[in-house]
Amino acid sequence: MKKSFYLLATFTFTCFLFVSCTKEDSLSATDNSPVVASASIDAINEMDIQSGNQVSFDKLTAKKTGKSLTGSCATVTMDPITSTFPKTFYVDFGAGCVTNSITRKGKLKITFSGYITETGSTMTVERVNYYVNGNKVEGKIVYKNTTTANVPQWTRTVTEGVFTDTKGDVYQNSGTHTVKQTAGVSTLALEDNTYEMTEGTHTVTKQNGAKITLTVVEPLVKNFSCDYVSKGKLKVESTILNGTIEYGTGDCDNKGTYTQNGIVFPFTM
Repeated sequence: MKKSFYLLATFTFTCFLFVSCTKEDSLSATDNSPVVASASIDAINEMDIQSGNQVSFDKLTAKKTGKSLTGSCATVTMDPITSTFPKTFYVDFGAGCVTNSITRKGKLKITFSGYITETGSTMTVERVNYYVNGNKVEGKIVYKNTTTANVPQWTRTVTEGVFTDTKGDVYQNSGTHTVKQTAGVSTLALEDNTYEMTEGTHTVTKQNGAKITLTVVEPLVKNFSCDYVSKGKLKVESTILNGTIEYGTGDCDNKGTYTQNGIVFPFTM
């Protein structure tokens, strides 16, 4: 997702800040920052999974994606060097590596139990002193192939996630989602691939106790050829914030909306 990280800055729910804009005065006092942070967290998770897939294609299968996901300024090394699985790679962004206007520094430790295209294999992504645009990102993602039929499928599980923004606010996060490839299965090209996040939940908790849970209610559609989620819906639940995030009807654009109590808040990724 090339620019979805900018959601942290642009997805501000402006009307929540003013009593005159809302239907209920309580909304004006709502801490909506966990919703904003959750969008950035998920964008970074997606970006790191893509980096892992890039390493898999380049280093394990020699199949090129045609996109620069790790970035030309990042270095990839195997440590320890081995010809058998498990295989561990480090993607080192150094003191600052800029790709698509996003600056990453530190390392991703990516371990493959086998080929990620084979059922039962896992790809584990761990962050090592890792920052994205100045925000510190910690935690582990386990991406497991759970294919049982002709439709490739993976589970994406985030544990011990910690997101510390540039203001020092800390957000713990965790969740599990099911991802299916719904197009491009029969071809060798990647550009015609379509992925759908069909089910799952993600919880984000701020250090002050503000907590939200986001649940997939309509599959989130991501085409390999597009930098954005182009379709789908998430249900947002908390003490006061109870609404839906919608990503559109299928167009490849950077727009979405959050709706609560009939009020629609557009946002740009």
